[in-house]
Amino acid sequence: MTRWLFNLSIKHKIPLWGAVLIIVSTLSVCSVFLYRSYHNIESTLATSAGTLGSTLARTLIPTLLHDDVWRGFEIVKAPFTDAHSDNPFQPVVAMVVTKEQQIFVSSDPDNFPMLTELRDLGQGFPELIETITPLDIPPTTIITPDDSEFTFAAIPMIDSDTRLGTLVLLYSRSLLYYMFASSALHGVIIGLVVLAVLLPINWYWGQRMATPLVRLAHRMDEIQTHLPEQLQPELYNYADELGHLFKAYNRMVVALREKEQLERGILSAERLAAIGRLTAGIAHEINNPLAGMLTALDTLKQRDHLDERTLRTLGLVERGLLQVKDTVAALLVEARQQKRRLERQDLEDVYTLMQSTTAKRQVNLTFDIDLPASTAVPASPVRQVVINLLNNAIQAAGDGGWVKCAISSNQEQIRIEVINNGDPILPERLKNLFEPFVSYREGGHGLGLWVTYQLVQQMAGVIEVDSRDGTVSFVVTIPIDENEVEVA
Repeated sequence: MTRWLFNLSIKHKIPLWGAVLIIVSTLSVCSVFLYRSYHNIESTLATSAGTLGSTLARTLIPTLLHDDVWRGFEIVKAPFTDAHSDNPFQPVVAMVVTKEQQIFVSSDPDNFPMLTELRDLGQGFPELIETITPLDIPPTTIITPDDSEFTFAAIPMIDSDTRLGTLVLLYSRSLLYYMFASSALHGVIIGLVVLAVLLPINWYWGQRMATPLVRLAHRMDEIQTHLPEQLQPELYNYADELGHLFKAYNRMVVALREKEQLERGILSAERLAAIGRLTAGIAHEINNPLAGMLTALDTLKQRDHLDERTLRTLGLVERGLLQVKDTVAALLVEARQQKRRLERQDLEDVYTLMQSTTAKRQVNLTFDIDLPASTAVPASPVRQVVINLLNNAIQAAGDGGWVKCAISSNQEQIRIEVINNGDPILPERLKNLFEPFVSYREGGHGLGLWVTYQLVQQMAGVIEVDSRDGTVSFVVTIPIDENEVEVA
């Protein structure tokens, strides 16, 4: 049971232990207050009884010596003339008891007649008899029998070292209890007020201290699976040890992020080196036959009597081969290439090339071109970007899906947007989407999007990915720069 309490969340444990401490402290203070109140009542009763009893005892000694009952009655009756019935320190009856434990005189002769034996007066009086029987008793003795409605105060009546009798004052126990209950009620009310004030303050402060610690513990647990976010400074913006702990945690998160970025950079560098070695090995094998094919095409175009359809086909093949050449150059990250302007015919070629793929997979391709006849962006890289994005979108859309491609421009940039209704890309995959050899599609080699990213970067453009509402969209923006391209 104790271990279960200690295993509670600190969010509950701090307020709970604080509440227990406050309640125990309040109950302890209330108990001490009640004890002091009861002790004060007893002390006040003894002082009042001693003062009144000693005065009456000295006055009553002559009446007891001369057996003057009437005079004795007048004396014991005098304190009750102007008495208030609700005063707990005012005796309700005063009586003189002889050495033989008989009533000599009383202030209430109807209920306590003279010459009555004390033992005949009912409950509580036997204990009184037992207390006052010894010859040597204290000047004022308070007797509180459990079975009596009275509290007794016994004052010995001594003359010349001879004890003549005992003056007994009877106090109403109900009035004394009522006075104690009133004091106790005031103490309980004060205790409840203290609890009503301190418990909410304790709960608020406990939550204020525990919530940041709980948040910190959860973030620390998340480190095992993924890198958590930093804690907001306003969560606990103080300069104590807990505040220092939060700052240390945030510094740790920053260091881990830098480490993660460094590791990703190293991994990316290793992949780039692998690609460099791969492309360097095959570039020679590609460029040599490519140069021959381009030379052959150029020679063929010089012939006379070629019809329009043949020339158009030769142009399509030539632009494709030039694109292959520029793509190889981009993979090799070669020096500045000579670039021609993008024309509408380049993008119409792309639409023509995609028809067989879309027909085979029964994908509905919508192609929207809103460009002037010529745009000051490099033609081959833009064509390659569009082809790569369309190939990926068609593969992702699947049989019977749809793909939309919209290409537009303004005076500053060209915008390419490719949307498909394929499966969404998970958030944890987005950060690695453009890395080489990273593919989440069966049969993919992981180079298409990487090549696309490299081409966009070389053109000082930006590529963005958005996956939501059942669609995946790639948006590429490329700045228009007249100095970067040459007129065809």
